[in-house]
Amino acid sequence: MVYRSKNDQVFRVINTILLLLVVFMCLYPLYFTVIASFSDAHEVVRGNVVLWPKGFTLESYQAVFKYKQLWVGYRNTLIYTVVGTLYNLFLLMPSAYAMAKRGLKGKKVLMGLFVFTMYFSGGMIPSYLVIQDLNLIDTPWVLILPGAFSVYNMIVTRTFFASNFPESLAEAAKIDGAGEFRIFFTIALPLSGAIIAVMTLFNALGHWNSYFNALIYINNSEYYPLQLVLRQILVLNQSMNVDVGAMTTEEMAYQLKKAYMAETMKYSLIFIANLPMLVAYPFVQKHFVKGVMIGSIKG
Repeated sequence: MVYRSKNDQVFRVINTILLLLVVFMCLYPLYFTVIASFSDAHEVVRGNVVLWPKGFTLESYQAVFKYKQLWVGYRNTLIYTVVGTLYNLFLLMPSAYAMAKRGLKGKKVLMGLFVFTMYFSGGMIPSYLVIQDLNLIDTPWVLILPGAFSVYNMIVTRTFFASNFPESLAEAAKIDGAGEFRIFFTIALPLSGAIIAVMTLFNALGHWNSYFNALIYINNSEYYPLQLVLRQILVLNQSMNVDVGAMTTEEMAYQLKKAYMAETMKYSLIFIANLPMLVAYPFVQKHFVKGVMIGSIKG
C-alpha cells in the first residue's frame, strides 16, 4: 500500500472535486439540450426542465423534419464533409511527409512560407475578389477548395512522421528498389493510422460546422450547408413580428404555441446537427493520445 501524506490526500480530494465540476460543466449543457428537445415547450419556457424531461413529446422534432430545406442542408453538408475531408487529406499527408524528410532542399524556406500564412492573410475583401475571379461564387466548390490546407495540421502531421517513421526504414526500402512514392503509399501511410484518424476528424468537424464561408459566398439555397439552414430556421422563428391587438383569442393562443415551439426547436436543431459527429467521435477517440500528443510534443 502506497503511503500518502495528509497534504497529498487533501490535494487528491480537491483535484477530484474540481475535475468533477469541469465534467459537469461540459456535459450538462449537452444533456440539457437532449432533455429539453423531448420536453413540452411550456415546461421548457417556464424553466421546469432541469434534470429530467417534462411532458415527453416529439412535436419539436416533427416540426423540424417537416422543413424540407433541412434535408437539402443535410445532403449538402454530407457531400461537403466527405469530399472536403478527402481533399484535405490528399493535400495534407504528402506535404507533411515531404516536410518531415531531413534532406529536403529549401526546407527552412518552405516552412517559413507555410508559417507566414498562419499569421497573415489578405483579409475578407481581397479573398472575396479572388474567389470571384476564380468563378467560385455560388458554387459548391467554394466550400471545399478555399482553405483546404491547414498549416497547423501539417505541422502536427509532419512531427508525427518525423517521430514515428525512422529514416533507416526509408533507406532500407530504397536499397530494395522502392521509390519515394512507393515508400509513402506502402510504408508511411499504413504506419500512420492514428494521425490519419485524428486529422480526418479535425477536418470533418471543420466542414460539418462551417457556415461563415457559405454565408458570404453562397446565395442559392440549394447549396446551403446544414449549419446555414439551421441558422435560417432559428432567425425566422425568432423574428416573428405579430400585431397582438388585431388577433382573436384563438390566433393569440396559436402564435403563443408557435413561439414556445420555436424555443424547443432550437434544442432539437442543436441535437440533430451534432448527432453525426457525436456518433463518429468514439471511433477515433482512442487515437487522439497517440496521434495528437506525439505530433504536438515531440520534435
